[in-house]
Amino acid sequence: MKSVTVTGPGRLATIEVERPVAGPRDVLVRMKACGICGADPHALAQGGIMPGAASSPMGHEPAGEIVEVGAEVTGLAVGDHVVIDPTGVADAIIGGGGPQGALSEFLAVRAAVAGKNVIVLPDHVPWHVAALTEPLAVARRAVDRTNPKPEHTAIVFGAGPVGLGALLAFKAHGVRHVVVADVQPSRLEKALQLGADAVIDSSTEDVRARLVELHGEGTDAFGRPGLPGTDIYLDAAGVPAVARTVFAGPKLGAVFGIVGIYHQSVEVDFQQLIPSELTIVHSMGHPSEMAEVAADIAANTDKYALIVSDLVPFAETARAIDLAGRPGATDKVVVTFD
Repeated sequence: MKSVTVTGPGRLATIEVERPVAGPRDVLVRMKACGICGADPHALAQGGIMPGAASSPMGHEPAGEIVEVGAEVTGLAVGDHVVIDPTGVADAIIGGGGPQGALSEFLAVRAAVAGKNVIVLPDHVPWHVAALTEPLAVARRAVDRTNPKPEHTAIVFGAGPVGLGALLAFKAHGVRHVVVADVQPSRLEKALQLGADAVIDSSTEDVRARLVELHGEGTDAFGRPGLPGTDIYLDAAGVPAVARTVFAGPKLGAVFGIVGIYHQSVEVDFQQLIPSELTIVHSMGHPSEMAEVAADIAANTDKYALIVSDLVPFAETARAIDLAGRPGATDKVVVTFD
């Protein structure tokens, strides 16, 4: 079968490898779609998830159809449409330095468990939409870490796939007012289509002043007025300007969740933050969120479909990764196998 792998810094190849064999506790899945993660172009540039390895199979946002089921597997059947938790397989993470990547024609899920590492979706969900489950589970994890309540107000920085997934997650929790901030008008328009209560173009608007308009004024423990009344800040952008915006003065008891990847350090005056009692939480991965997101995708398929901007055939995976690595060129790229 064909499999896309990184063979060195900047070197991507589609190679022939042995088709995996499903054991008695495994299922074999024919890939139908695989999302391109924002980390994939970086992995290609540096020579793989684990630089220095002979090769690094790519792809960790899989959706496909089960074609073989091991004799000891229950709750799964040939023909099921499924998504796979790339971190939940028995041998090694899929597309993260392990022996398999989801940008392959077939994928074996070792020690397959229905509803855990293999999640069935109804047939009406298109493959490219099903492939959103993994990255949007990352977004759901980040939102859950901020402990949102219906009475809260929130802002999401970054309207890429994870940021839009965070918007949908906040809405699923019933948060009463969610703002999305970005520098690209097209992304802000998509956020409004997905249910954002307001958007902020942070390249032209004063974000803190707009938050005061939208969420009212808050105070810190010293009663300092004029602070945004925002309860939750969620950073899906990973740029220092976001952190500086939050650290300039959150209200008493605000929460700052960080899921964006920072490539630059940020100077923090923690003494200034003491009166806010700001809670800072990070998140990583999706230890238990994929099934919940899959159910929401099944119930709101048309809405989630808006997140995908580009479908690229498997034969052009190199173009898909290049496209995903060009800032502002696209939103969410998904490779399809049909």
